[in-house]
Amino acid sequence: MTLPFSDNASGNPYYKGRGAQVNPKNKYLAAEYAQEHPEGIDEWWQADVPTQIFEEHSKTLVNKVESPDVGMWYSMNPYQGCEHGCIYCYARNTHQYWGFSAGLDFERKIIAKNNAPELLKKFLNNKNWVPKPISLSGNTDCYQPLERKMWLTRQLLEVAWEYRQPVGIITKNALVLRDKYILQKMAEHNLVCVYVSLTTLQEDLRQKMEPRTATAAQRLKVVRELSELGIPVGVMTAPIIPGLNDHEIPRLLEQASENGAKFAGYTVVRLNDAVKIIFNDWLYKNFPDRADKVWHLVESMHGGKVNDSDFGRRMRGEGNIAELIRQQFRLQTKRLGINQEKFEFNTELFQRPNSQLKLF
Repeated sequence: MTLPFSDNASGNPYYKGRGAQVNPKNKYLAAEYAQEHPEGIDEWWQADVPTQIFEEHSKTLVNKVESPDVGMWYSMNPYQGCEHGCIYCYARNTHQYWGFSAGLDFERKIIAKNNAPELLKKFLNNKNWVPKPISLSGNTDCYQPLERKMWLTRQLLEVAWEYRQPVGIITKNALVLRDKYILQKMAEHNLVCVYVSLTTLQEDLRQKMEPRTATAAQRLKVVRELSELGIPVGVMTAPIIPGLNDHEIPRLLEQASENGAKFAGYTVVRLNDAVKIIFNDWLYKNFPDRADKVWHLVESMHGGKVNDSDFGRRMRGEGNIAELIRQQFRLQTKRLGINQEKFEFNTELFQRPNSQLKLF
């Protein structure tokens, strides 16, 4: 059991190894346990608990992506919630649909879709399916720590290979290297592309911001090994948070390029719904000396708020700071020769196993 220690700035307990430090109210629940008037309680904090796994027999797996600015057509997520604990994760809000909080619950109450491989087969066998790429980790990381035990992502890749179904992957966990040989087979037919999330090279910042993820060195190793195997690989330098990691853009892209990344993308941080509360609490506990500055810089990119829901603008932001980030990213990718190639998934090879038997 990991016990919290006192934060030097406020004296409040701090859950080491977790990103969120609070469990904000779930707006979908009429009644729930809440912490109010903490000044009247001697000890509000509760000792951290081991991660809980909830096995779910889902009815569906593949979802059509309606957002025009996320770069994917369909997505599938074998896990809901994510033990990585990234403080800025937009997927935290979806945990509320399951009756949990977007805060600590998101990191330590993980839902695993046990029947995910069967659901994917059922989806691909639908005669109305017109092959398009399906993204793994459209919501939570498909290679989060639980995957080491459950192998759901690996089984999904095996189904995709059987059907010659193109798949896109984004992860920040080195566990993806476990599956490098099946990825290599798929890459030979342009059936897969992998993006590695590369947010910071500052190890102290990573430990606070993404506490249970692979180090930057491990992520660059992933980029290098996948690239050497001929697997198309890129990086997502996301999110860019002014005052925390925006100055790292040149170095992040240099390291990615030196290790074989051919593609790169970025988004600026946006703090929607409960993530606003969680991030604000985390920011002032970890960086009290610059929290006000960082918060106001984030606001400057979203018209005075910390979130913008308008398509086409929400991921890039607006204003001077957002424009500086955009120019810096464009300048560095051009200088390094990143994004010069264009990758296209091959949808022509799709086949349903044993479909020829239906002719007899």
